[in-house]
Amino acid sequence: NKDCTLTIRNLRQIDSAVYKFRFITNLSTGKYTGYPGVTLSVAEPQLQVHVRRSTVRSYQQPTWTELTCHNKCQLPDHYSYIWYKNGKKFRDKKVYFHLDLFNPADNYSCAVSGYEMFPSPSVYAPKLPSVSVSPSGDLMEGSSVNVTCKSDANPAANYTWYKNNLVPNPVLEHLSEEPQLVFSSIQSSDSGQYYCTAENLLGRTSANISINVKYAPKLPSVSVSPSAEIVEGSSVNLTCSSDANPAANYTWYKENQTLLQGPGGNYYFTSISSKDSGNYHCKAENQHGLINSSSLSIDVQYGPKLPSVSVSPSAEIVEGSSVNLTCSSDANPAARYTWYKENEDSPKASGQIFTITDFRAEHSGNYYCVAQNRRGSQ
Repeated sequence: NKDCTLTIRNLRQIDSAVYKFRFITNLSTGKYTGYPGVTLSVAEPQLQVHVRRSTVRSYQQPTWTELTCHNKCQLPDHYSYIWYKNGKKFRDKKVYFHLDLFNPADNYSCAVSGYEMFPSPSVYAPKLPSVSVSPSGDLMEGSSVNVTCKSDANPAANYTWYKNNLVPNPVLEHLSEEPQLVFSSIQSSDSGQYYCTAENLLGRTSANISINVKYAPKLPSVSVSPSAEIVEGSSVNLTCSSDANPAANYTWYKENQTLLQGPGGNYYFTSISSKDSGNYHCKAENQHGLINSSSLSIDVQYGPKLPSVSVSPSAEIVEGSSVNLTCSSDANPAARYTWYKENEDSPKASGQIFTITDFRAEHSGNYYCVAQNRRGSQ
């Protein structure tokens, strides 16, 4: 019929090719092919849903969301579109429509009428983010740590990281707008609650994660209560504290002799005595390390103990000779001494040693000393 038209029905992408027209005559050499031929490129509808959202919200102009079915291939104007909501046909005809209220749980897609088998990818608000920490397990102070936030969303989500700082007042600190937080050398101060927000034009959602940085005890601080002078017989408390995670166990030492071990950093004297004077220190320890405190000196004050008295020379005392009477008493602070002769009210001398340089008969008698400090006398 001499009709050289080629008609391809139900065109598909596999029909893409270079087509050449060839005709043959009744001559043996009468074969002719047209070059370079015609290139036919068949593309499936490449649809995308473009999202636009109003930025102004008021009573007169409430917020709205506009969805447009965009085709990368140019189609004639008479083509219409079909819209799907959660996979079910929702509306048709128009290439775009407005939503006054958008439910973040919904998803929307579109297709060209007649080409329903080639719908666009669905658009939807971000799903609940998943937050992961690398490395897993204990996070050690000084190590490198990555915290990653991922959310399934179309259009792709934008991410924002916050930290919930509780001290001195609860406040969300803006940290980053990247999907990953990177700590090149994480510190104990980085412990806390972190929030990742995933957001696109269709909605936002967030997830949180707790970061707990482990570390060995810091240098312990030691204190004594009461902090004033310590008097024998009083109640005294030694306190050792160290910043550590997990919490430290404490050991108290006196001159390197172990006194007490346990999770509490306190060592109690219910009635402290003079023999408890000395240098004390504590050790703070957890599974990540240990450290000793500086030395704490305990000086217990007490009144004079019963004085001891001696005479020199200890043999018979000859008139005219020199005689030393010595008084000594254990006391803290050191005692002051006063000498008396029996049956006399006035003191004979003060000081630890009472010297009679020219002993006479009238010096004979009984002598005693009184030891005294601000804690008492004896």
